[in-house]
Amino acid sequence: MLIRMFLDGESFDGDAIDQMTAALAGACRSLGMKVKDDPPTRLLASKIIERARQGERNAERLRAAALEDFRK
Repeated sequence: MLIRMFLDGESFDGDAIDQMTAALAGACRSLGMKVKDDPPTRLLASKIIERARQGERNAERLRAAALEDFRK
């Protein structure tokens, strides 16, 4: 799961991980980026993880929020 490399030991259930992974992959795709350990991807991942900590579990909403925050 792609998001796991950015979790720093945080624990989420399997469905949350799946949704966060889909959100990260979609956000990277939207920006023409590959999912890799670099500063822009880490920033997107951190935005997705932050929203997931707040309880969001929908991949599309996680992706949209991360992109909105990324573009600020």
